[in-house]
Amino acid sequence: MARSINVLILLMICASSGFWLKALLAEGHGIVFNGGEGPGQGKHIVLVSGDQEYRSEEGLPQLGKILSTHHGFLCTVLFPIDPKSGEIDPNQTSNIPGLEALDSADLMIVALRFLDLPDEQMKHFVDYLEAGNPVIGLRTSTHAFDLKRSQTYSKYNWTNKDKSYENGFGRQVLGETWIRHHGDHGTQSTRGLLAAVQRHHPILRGIKDGDIWGPTDVYAVALPLPENCTPLVMGQVVNGMAFHDAPVEGPKNNPMIPVAWTNSYQSASGKVARVFTTTMGAATDLEAEGTRRMIVNAAYWAAGLEGQIADRSNVTTVGTFQPTCFGHNAFVKGKKPSDYAK
Repeated sequence: MARSINVLILLMICASSGFWLKALLAEGHGIVFNGGEGPGQGKHIVLVSGDQEYRSEEGLPQLGKILSTHHGFLCTVLFPIDPKSGEIDPNQTSNIPGLEALDSADLMIVALRFLDLPDEQMKHFVDYLEAGNPVIGLRTSTHAFDLKRSQTYSKYNWTNKDKSYENGFGRQVLGETWIRHHGDHGTQSTRGLLAAVQRHHPILRGIKDGDIWGPTDVYAVALPLPENCTPLVMGQVVNGMAFHDAPVEGPKNNPMIPVAWTNSYQSASGKVARVFTTTMGAATDLEAEGTRRMIVNAAYWAAGLEGQIADRSNVTTVGTFQPTCFGHNAFVKGKKPSDYAK
């Protein structure tokens, strides 16, 4: 049911977007969740999984289900694919088929890390971005690209030293690149506390201190963030891996590090795009209702629908959601995109 789509909508979308949807479904490279009732009807979100550690291949399909089922968005989810087996392989950094879907997207949600995509795939990402379209970046997307095979789009690399686009996509678009872990990875989790002056921001609607939590640790960022960035959520380092564990005492929480913020990015077209970044967003972080609500609210805001964010957005998980713990090479082997459409 999750992969099915109304025939009329299918034909309309195929006619307007180069038949990417038909090809995507036929080749099994991604999954499509047709939007139900909700404010998001008529909007297309493309969610791109491409990290090796934080199980975005499990988390993004669940986000797609929530956004389509409860909020009406048409959602396309793309994955890193082993070209020989057709299976999802997060360690495959050079092949995310189906990025043509971005040509008709209203919002892009990415969870990427150190990708080395070929030019023909990277072009769809760059064209979307430089047209001034909105972006949501999760967790390791601050260091999304490490392009070595081709230098065509090297300015997007996280290590880019060119002062005109320093630290690439992460710093220039999302607001920060990879620096280091701030909390202790694997032993200290993250509790989100709302930035005092932003408690009434639309993205934080229906969220209170402590609702946002995740077993991933706080990432360091350079303070202050760039002037276009507005911190929304501060990351309290928690001394343990459970929701109710106590915070760490001492300098790690003084000052606290932002773990979610908005940014504005002026693209090559001159258009200013809305950007939301959170250094949370691993699949296991999405087990917390508050974390899911933050990202769903951010999707509304990024798509220009902030006036329709409910007082308490419906973020009930759809189907079974028991995400695998983060870790390198810890992904579930032998899965194809259709396995996450159920």
